[in-house]
Amino acid sequence: MLELHALTKAFGQNTAVMSLDLRLREGQIMGLIGPNGSGKTTVFNLVSGFLTPTRGRIYFQGRDITGLPPHKIARLGLARTFQLTAVFREFTVLENVILCCHLHSGTNLWQQFLRDRKTRRKEKSVEYKAMGLLEWMGLKELAFDRAGDLPHGHVAGLGIANALAAEPRLILLDEPVGGMNPTETEETMERIRRVRDNGISVFLVEHDMRAVLSTCDEVTCINFGNKIAEGPPRAVCEHPEVIEAYLGGEVEECYL
Repeated sequence: MLELHALTKAFGQNTAVMSLDLRLREGQIMGLIGPNGSGKTTVFNLVSGFLTPTRGRIYFQGRDITGLPPHKIARLGLARTFQLTAVFREFTVLENVILCCHLHSGTNLWQQFLRDRKTRRKEKSVEYKAMGLLEWMGLKELAFDRAGDLPHGHVAGLGIANALAAEPRLILLDEPVGGMNPTETEETMERIRRVRDNGISVFLVEHDMRAVLSTCDEVTCINFGNKIAEGPPRAVCEHPEVIEAYLGGEVEECYL
């Protein structure tokens, strides 16, 4: 589904990602972990087209997407959320998802202006699709609430629904449970598992090790832009370099 070959990104004299090799299989939930400043978000920005690699290649479903702009990558079926979930705060929850369905609506600006019968049918179809996504994410009852009034856990769920509106084959989730309480965390990770169970591969960055251990099939750990361990979550947690670089005294607690 996704392959990174010797992926490197330098900012002047500073190298944020160094010769990273990574392979994510179809139907897999892969976690990318590491301490703050280790290069995780830079990797996501490279994969999703917000940054161009200094060296290396990125392949999505066998196609070289290195250097493609974000909108073209999204059209190929790769969607992404952000640490600070991007939602239209003044719009309703439903309106947010409807706006994010535009990639596959098949309606151009002129048709939207004329609003003929065909366009109105498409609008109803998009609304039905958006409501279905909200129901799937457990947000249907909040469809007509203002997005800016949602608690943090529901905002994260809306961010995932917005990304799913683009009908991706792979979704990149950047700290999907950041700042959540344990109940919100478990609800969100269950939604992510449902995303995978419905045929969408998942690549996530997360600091909450309980969430990583309970959800990911495989984990890659990077530090200072270098890969230091990869494999099953528990094995990566027990890797000496990972303990030294990232987990420290929390290693036993992360298994609870």
